[in-house]
Amino acid sequence: MSGSPYTLADLLLVMQRLRDPQSGCPWDLSQDFKSIVPSTLEECYELAQAIEQEDYAHIAEELGDVLFQVIFYAQLGQEQNRFSFETIVSTLVQKLIRRHPHVFTTGDIKGVAHVQSATVEEVGQTWETIKQTERASKNHRGMLADVPLALPALPRAQKIQRRAAQVNFDWADIPSVLDKLQEELDEMRRALSTDDCDAIHEELGDLLFTIVNLARHLDRDAEQSLRRATAKFEARFSLMEESAAASGVSLANLNDAQLDELWCQAKEELGAHERGL
Repeated sequence: MSGSPYTLADLLLVMQRLRDPQSGCPWDLSQDFKSIVPSTLEECYELAQAIEQEDYAHIAEELGDVLFQVIFYAQLGQEQNRFSFETIVSTLVQKLIRRHPHVFTTGDIKGVAHVQSATVEEVGQTWETIKQTERASKNHRGMLADVPLALPALPRAQKIQRRAAQVNFDWADIPSVLDKLQEELDEMRRALSTDDCDAIHEELGDLLFTIVNLARHLDRDAEQSLRRATAKFEARFSLMEESAAASGVSLANLNDAQLDELWCQAKEELGAHERGL
């Protein structure tokens, strides 16, 4: 790119031009708050994928796409006299200062802590205490009242479990969660033996919820763990397809033993690649 780099002010101007009633883009002009939500979610997932793949050039691009979503919402808010980009920034800065009293000791940007004494655990406890106060000020009476329904199921379950754990409604340790997991597996087997569709559906949910609990106790993010496992399966399955195609056959025409053999080969090949052999 020749010339000086574009700035945030340029981005805001571009957004204004796109939404100009006379000379703007017809697609951008047809959008509203609700219509661009799917794009916002899609951009966030694309950013997550780029981060998982450590594709840093792509990460920068996807961050720009996510930022554009914020700019779009800000423009809509400005047009409707609800809020502006400046409102968004100011609200965010206020919140960050309020939730980090160990950094901004006087309650403003200039209040610097010269000696950092707070631990990660203490910071987490302070953060949750402040958030509880914020929830109370918004008339969110229950601890779970502001957990968004729109969150994907795995992170929402994890978030709800963390909230419940704040009042000690939680399993004591990992073995306790594993015992619960075994209990849920047994209940799933019983439901399957009855061929009761509603019971199977319920027990499957309980099983998934317990696995999320296990991930939380292991200090792992359930969503990331599942995405990683899915990516691993995808890579192995693709190798199976390639091997079958090289032999002039389709996976659909292979028997169980042949499929298992291809699976083991793919697993071994990818494992060797990861080990650098």
